[in-house]
Order: sequence, then structure tokens, then C-alpha cells
Amino acid sequence: MMKMEGIITPIVTPFHRDAEQSINYEATEKLINHLIEHGVNGIFILGSNGEFHVIDEDEKIEMTKRVVEIVNKRVPVYVGTGCCSTRATVRLSQKVEAAGADALSVITPYFLKPTNENLYAHYKAVAESVNIPIVLYNIPKATGCPLDPELVDRLADFDNIQGIKDSSGELDRLQAYAEISKRKELQLLVGSDSKISYAYGLGATGAVAGTSNVIVDTLVGLDKALRAGETEKAEKLQKDIDVLRGVLKLGTVPSVMKRATELAGIAEIGPARMPVQELSAADDEKIKEMLKYYGL
Repeated sequence: MMKMEGIITPIVTPFHRDAEQSINYEATEKLINHLIEHGVNGIFILGSNGEFHVIDEDEKIEMTKRVVEIVNKRVPVYVGTGCCSTRATVRLSQKVEAAGADALSVITPYFLKPTNENLYAHYKAVAESVNIPIVLYNIPKATGCPLDPELVDRLADFDNIQGIKDSSGELDRLQAYAEISKRKELQLLVGSDSKISYAYGLGATGAVAGTSNVIVDTLVGLDKALRAGETEKAEKLQKDIDVLRGVLKLGTVPSVMKRATELAGIAEIGPARMPVQELSAADDEKIKEMLKYYGL
């Protein structure tokens, strides 16, 4: 069983400001080294913040290879491989496993509304096609396809389905997943940054926290405070995340997160891929104001 714990950063994918908006590996290396030096426990690529939905399959394979090299076993590398079709998900998962990923994150198929039986067959096919651990990924507001706790309970019986990441923000659902993780060998990861303290209280082992791209010290500090039972400190740090979360609505995901990472001087992250556009100068000012709060 692979240990999935602590702060796992779903990194933004740095792009060049060129016609192709090609992947900037120099900036990727800078960002990853910064995060690992500041204590994150995992690097997660090609998630929602990583713009997996606008990245071609061959780019995904190349990115996996490069990130595996950059990370060089310092922390586990999680890679998002979920596609709309089972065939594409299996193919990408196998290629990513061959490229050296430590674990896969598999989002539910999106756009369509599969039944629980459809989803069971989908995840079964993916689980049986690879040997590395799989994290189920529930983000219904983006996919329109929630993972029912009953289904998760059944899927937890596959040896390599070892985690679930919940970004629904629904407390009941988080609780239901937590109960399954107590009964079965399934690790619960929280994907809603505002619910980290709550989820740890239920037994979550870690957080896939998008905000850690920018405010890594706040997130790593929160994880440590929660583990040490330092309630007051944890309460303050959990609240501190809201200042960054408050500006995220200025633009389409992940444009604000990318610009904030760039303006904080962490790395040259570049734009989000079209159709998402760059932010205005006025938005930049609001982001700089927010960064001051964290001393960045």
C-alpha cells in the first residue's frame, strides 16, 4: 500500500507565451524544486489546475517523463489520466505507468452521465490494466458525475484502488467516504482547500491542495499543525487560505492561480491555455495586494 499523505500539490502546468503555448519545462523544474524544498509530500500533474483537459496525449506522456526525472524519487508523482472513454483512459494510464509515475488519479468520465454500473466497469478496466496505485477523483461540479459512496465501497476492493480524492466540498459525501476508508484499505485525500481541517478530523491522510502552488508554507504548516494537534495554529492557517481563495474568482480556472504563482516570483508560469485568457492589469494589482498578506 502506497502512503498517500501530507500536502500533495496539483501543480499548474507552466506554458510559454508563444503561439503554441507550449509546456515550459524550465519553469516546471523551478516550481517543483520550490515545492519540495518547502516540504510538500507529493507532486500531482495533469489535474484540474494542471489543465489536463487542454493538453494532448503525447504532451502528457512527455510531461510525465520529465517530471519523474525532475522529482527524482524525492516524493511520489501522481498523474491524472482520466478521459471520457475507458479505452483512452486505459491507454493513457498504461503509458503513464511506463513513463515512471508512482500513482494515477482517475477522474470520472465527464460530459456524459454514466450509471454506477458503467462507472464500476470503467474503473475495473483501468485498475486491471496497470499495477500502480489508483486514486479515484470526485469533482462533480466540473464533471457532472458524482461518485456514489456505495460505488466507492465496491471499488475499494480492488488491490490497486488505494485512495479517493474528494473535491465536492459536500460534508456528507466526505463523511461517507471517510467511513469507507475506516473499513477498507482506502486512503482519503481532501481536494477542497477550505475543508482540510474538517477532513483531517474525519481521518483524511492528506490534501491535494491547489493553493499550495502559491502559499506552500501556509499549507505545509496547516498539515503539520493538524498532525500535532495544535488546534489554534491550525485554525488560523486554515482561515489564512481564504485570502488567496478570495481572488480566485477574478478569472477562469486556473488563470488566477497561475498568475499568482508567477507574481509571487516562484517561476515563470505563463498563461492558461486558450480559450482561457490572461488577466487584466487591474486584476494583477488585486493579486499583488493578496500576495502581500502572505509576505510574498
